Amino acid sequence: MKKIAVVTDSNAGIKQKDVEGTDIYVVPMPFIIGEEVYYEDINLTQDEFFEKQISDVKISTSQPSIEGVAELWTDLLKKYDQIVHIPMSSALSMSCETAKNYAETNFAGKVFVVDNRRISISQKGATYDAITLASRGYSGKEIQEYLEKDGDKSSIYLIVDTLKYLKRGGRVTPAAAAISSILGIKPILEIKGGKLDKYGITRNIKNGKMKMIEALKADIEKSFKNLEDNGELAISVAHTTNDEAAQVFKEELIKEFPKLRFDYVDPLSLSVATHVGPKVIACGIYHFVK
Repeated sequence: MKKIAVVTDSNAGIKQKDVEGTDIYVVPMPFIIGEEVYYEDINLTQDEFFEKQISDVKISTSQPSIEGVAELWTDLLKKYDQIVHIPMSSALSMSCETAKNYAETNFAGKVFVVDNRRISISQKGATYDAITLASRGYSGKEIQEYLEKDGDKSSIYLIVDTLKYLKRGGRVTPAAAAISSILGIKPILEIKGGKLDKYGITRNIKNGKMKMIEALKADIEKSFKNLEDNGELAISVAHTTNDEAAQVFKEELIKEFPKLRFDYVDPLSLSVATHVGPKVIACGIYHFVK
């Protein structure tokens, strides 16, 4: 059986300290804040990030240096036979395509880059699925094929407190953001197939949570009913600067979805937080390897 390392990036919401001593390795995502470059969970904490974001310092995201990623692969291949690399969705960043092209050219048969169109909650689930599959004797190629085929078996919804940061990133017009602020409307966004799109609107968190629950139920009924019945569907909560509300939401979801495995209450990755800002509540469902 081949010895396999699983590499992901910090978009998965996995902390460096949580994978010490395991076969999982996390590439920190870089951020340009002002004129300085920071790396998530290395020299940039969640608290520091939001302090800077709220103070209106200019923040932009970047993809990890392919040279740095290749150096990590080279080091890992000294003690592993193969590497499964799971970056954030190719629909949201060029980092997946860059890594895939580089691996095919320079690490063929050794590094398998997974394009399974996931991020955050569902990307974290895929990372641990890769470890499970490796423990069952799957090769790197087999894990890559499984995760790519499985990628769309997930849904994420999030309530955004303000359109300010979506406007800054060019995802909504200034006029739409102004109208939303005046009317007190909060958007509900969805992530499916790796793409971030508008799902609906709400006037308050309570109503928004009900709409997200209804959306998840509809997704299960339409696309994931067999996974629910087989006990192969998990649910998690994520948030930005909103842990107390996220913990309350967890209990509500456990009651609403008794057949689903509840996994995590996690902070959203900072790449997502850059675009949605603080006080976000999110939930997601995803298939897992039983």
